[in-house]
Amino acid sequence: MRVCVLGLWHLGTVTAAGLAELGHQVTAVDFDAAQVAARAAGKAPVFEPGLDELLRRGCASGRLRFAAPEEGLPQAEVVWAAYDTPVDDEDEPDVDFVFTRIEAAVARMSPNALLLVSAQLPVGSVARLERAATERGGRVRAACCPENLRLGSAVSDFLHPHRLVAGVRCAQDREVLTRLLGPMTASIEWMSVESAEMTKHALNAFLATSVAFANEIAGLCESVGADAAEVARGLKSEPRIGRGAYVSPGAAFSGGTLARDVATLGRLSRERDISTPLLSAVLPSNRLHQEWVTRKLTRRFADFSRTTVAVWGLAYKPDTSTLRRSSAVQLCDWLLARGAAVHVHDPAVEELPARWSGRVRRFSDPLEAAAGANAVVIATGWPVYQRTSADQLARDSHELLVLDANRCAPQLAIPHARLTYAAVGMPDPKE
Repeated sequence: MRVCVLGLWHLGTVTAAGLAELGHQVTAVDFDAAQVAARAAGKAPVFEPGLDELLRRGCASGRLRFAAPEEGLPQAEVVWAAYDTPVDDEDEPDVDFVFTRIEAAVARMSPNALLLVSAQLPVGSVARLERAATERGGRVRAACCPENLRLGSAVSDFLHPHRLVAGVRCAQDREVLTRLLGPMTASIEWMSVESAEMTKHALNAFLATSVAFANEIAGLCESVGADAAEVARGLKSEPRIGRGAYVSPGAAFSGGTLARDVATLGRLSRERDISTPLLSAVLPSNRLHQEWVTRKLTRRFADFSRTTVAVWGLAYKPDTSTLRRSSAVQLCDWLLARGAAVHVHDPAVEELPARWSGRVRRFSDPLEAAAGANAVVIATGWPVYQRTSADQLARDSHELLVLDANRCAPQLAIPHARLTYAAVGMPDPKE
């Protein structure tokens, strides 16, 4: 099929490269000429495993090209709106940024084309786009397929999804999407457009609630001597919960995706005067858990001006390079504000925030970053940290505190004379 992908940040770039890999003829466009030029030069917006190779193959095959909107929109059978919706510091999405660009694209589309919206927008957004087109004297056929990509595994998520949710208005549009999405999976949940939009909010809100629940249980486990990982194993053995449940102890959720949908549902409930006390408690609970590392550090160190802290991992999550909404970056800012010396290591992050210039020491080896430190915080669960032994880490230290917010380095939990290991939901062995 002839597909035009609109938006060339993470979601749009993966979508365009993935569709070309599946054999579709893809023109990827953006109203920002700099983004078009960068993608045409083969430069992915952020590090994503497998994406560079996918871009190269798509361009070499001739099935993928990057162009200005006026070159790709008029000839497309499907226009796939795949903007990453910006989120502010209060977890509120900048919906207007995306709307203005999709509306501008609709004006250039063929009247026979189908608009497929995957951008993260509030429920009711497709209807709003349809009304806007009607008010301008036209019409647009529109459908919804909520994005389902995770940073670090986005290529696999796109090419081999467990299932897709698709909201359509009519049988004709379902037939079009079957041709488009069929090569990806036979498991497509067909529903109305509004149900598809709402499913995305509900899914992320459920995951966010699960994370908050697990970490509240973890806090109780720490206080009574239980191990939250063992409790989580017990929960997952219950068939009504299941092995894949988000009930494992770990860091607070960050990055904006889950928080955005919780905030969206909160705003929706206020607008309609519907009480949602459970959802209303999720973000405050998560914010409290974000302080787990700083509470541990404050309990251990009275004077941060005489303290060196090594932070392992800066990216928002493993297998990506983005620092947007990274809890590790927030931690470094917190430490700097209190006068601590900060050492950092991350295998994928190439540039540190400009405000850290001359204040943060960056190391290419995690053990070098930890040498001479009073504490090591494992903030991002990169595999390299799982290969470090307690003896290696404690080699250059007399008394080292290791804080593992994600419980990604359990090999460090063994008793060691010069190392104290603490993880979310695990009793401190020295208390």
